[in-house]
Amino acid sequence: MATLSGVVALIVALAGCAAEDRVEVKGPTQVEAALPEATVQQLQDAVTAAMTATGSPGAIVGVWAPWSGTWVTALGTQTPGGGDAVSVDDEFRAGPVTRAMTCDVLYQVAAAGKVGLDDSVTKWVSGVPDLSDITLRQLCDGTSGIGSSSGVLMGELLANPARAWNPREFASFGLGQNRTSQPGVAWRDSDAGYILLGLALERATGESAATLLNDHVFGPLGMTATSLPDAPAAAPGGDGTALAGYYSPRGGDGVVNCAAPLDITTMSSSSMFTDSGVVTDIQDLGHYVQALAHGSLLPAGTQRLADAKSPFDGAPSWFTTGGGVFQAGSLIGQYGAVPGYLTAAFSDPDSGLTVAIVLNNSAAGSSVAAELAWELAAIASKAPAAAGQTSPGAGLPWTAEQFRDEVAKAAICAPPAQ
Repeated sequence: MATLSGVVALIVALAGCAAEDRVEVKGPTQVEAALPEATVQQLQDAVTAAMTATGSPGAIVGVWAPWSGTWVTALGTQTPGGGDAVSVDDEFRAGPVTRAMTCDVLYQVAAAGKVGLDDSVTKWVSGVPDLSDITLRQLCDGTSGIGSSSGVLMGELLANPARAWNPREFASFGLGQNRTSQPGVAWRDSDAGYILLGLALERATGESAATLLNDHVFGPLGMTATSLPDAPAAAPGGDGTALAGYYSPRGGDGVVNCAAPLDITTMSSSSMFTDSGVVTDIQDLGHYVQALAHGSLLPAGTQRLADAKSPFDGAPSWFTTGGGVFQAGSLIGQYGAVPGYLTAAFSDPDSGLTVAIVLNNSAAGSSVAAELAWELAAIASKAPAAAGQTSPGAGLPWTAEQFRDEVAKAAICAPPAQ
């Protein structure tokens, strides 16, 4: 893991998680075969195009279609223009997938009676402006109305990635923005909200956020490559096991520097904390989002999407959000950007179709991660059934071509000259 103490914490947590405490992720049985060659070629072409569009020298992808096969692969190199090949074992920052994990902890801690979902933020978090009208549930749902800090501080994060932030200080920049709605009314992207939720959970339980995630998420699911690192700057997973992370800045002329992006692999996780600070690998990420889609970690009776909202005005009816996740058609998951990485992970609880991706240049913005994941899902949903298997009946409310075009529109880097 990223730090020695993180390693020790995870080992202790997993050692204490007996086999009978492990959580079973139910769903269709995965065929032990590779996806058909024609499907793989379509998937690889889509990922390669997204790498070019975002200026990412590397990518790691996992696609699981239980009726047809799997495709887990690493593409590209660690550095622009060449260098060591990317490995499927490389670790990376999971980004906003961390939000869903933090909500998993909230639901479990609430079921144990240590907090109430409708407790006010001020009951558990001191040293911040009065937030007595905002509940922990609303922080998880993203409906608090408070703003995000990363947009305000992105220049500082890129210029000084090793800086260790006090979570309250980082969240204060989001809290300093005007609220856009009353609590509970509408969704607003808010890293500050998930940071405050992490602080509330720490206060209520007397445990660190890293321990809470180990005990309630990573340990029960056997996610041995996943952790919430300590504050000191480090590469994901430690030296030699990290997928390098980059950001291509715009020059004074407004042109994106795709040839020589900033290397921000080594960074403090303190600014990301319980919003986007978790480090993982592609197998763990795929396994987690399958558990997420099935609600495997949720206490009985918990419905995280019971009060789902539209993420933005004009969003398609098939796209909603709540409980720290997004639902896109039949897929449930998360996506987003964190300095150095674009990540997305989605799974269909009925068919078992699962897609997890990471691109290692975050400059193009978060939407590209979702668009690539949905393009891959549309391709894989058409994969022919293996012998003795049956293809799922229902499809997705979009085509692969739709999101291939969206990825192309979001391009910040041009294809290399022939």
